[in-house]
Amino acid sequence: MHSLTVENYCKAILQIAIRTGQDNVSTGEVAAALAVSPGTVTSMLKTLAESELAQYKPYEGVKLTKSGKTLALRMLRRHRLIELFLVKTLGLSWDEVHDEAENMEHAVSDGLVDRMDEFLGRPEYDPHGAPIPQADGTMRGDTENAQPLSDCEAGARVRLSRVLTQSPDFLRHLAGAGLTLGVEVEVVENSPIGGTITLRTGGRKTQTLGHSAAAQLMATPVSGRA
Repeated sequence: MHSLTVENYCKAILQIAIRTGQDNVSTGEVAAALAVSPGTVTSMLKTLAESELAQYKPYEGVKLTKSGKTLALRMLRRHRLIELFLVKTLGLSWDEVHDEAENMEHAVSDGLVDRMDEFLGRPEYDPHGAPIPQADGTMRGDTENAQPLSDCEAGARVRLSRVLTQSPDFLRHLAGAGLTLGVEVEVVENSPIGGTITLRTGGRKTQTLGHSAAAQLMATPVSGRA
């Protein structure tokens, strides 16, 4: 049985690898993701290597082994199903579930998670649009067509399909602005110089986001250009 810290490290390494598309993850990236010092990360990566959960080489980064990836996918599956369960059954909002799931994912059994999965109808995505791993580690959800909202050109019509940050304040801001998952928007203007993107969310109502905020939203084309 692995410790909470080991589980968190494996999950963080996998998420960074998926996001960057790189097999090797740097010490600095892990430190930033877990909000710990690089020295602490280096020590833990050596522990993961000794446990054959990862391959670690100084200055080259860390790569999960097959067993490390299996553990990481199991934790992702737990986390994302717990988040959705809390939203669907207890009515928690999407800005409330991340921290709760972080605590619960280490305590629940795989059997209970499988029951949650069945109860929820084998869902493809969590409340933030992230794909949920199946029990065998494969992903149900398809995110290949999604791109950062900040990259969408003026005139494009897109559907908001995923939010990458778990910041409660940011999620509450999006909900207040009506920019929730599944909402279709038209990109009215995308200004590289001004660093903003203006969206029409329905009728004549518009919303403006900075590029840094828009980059945290993934969007899927729905009907080409308006």
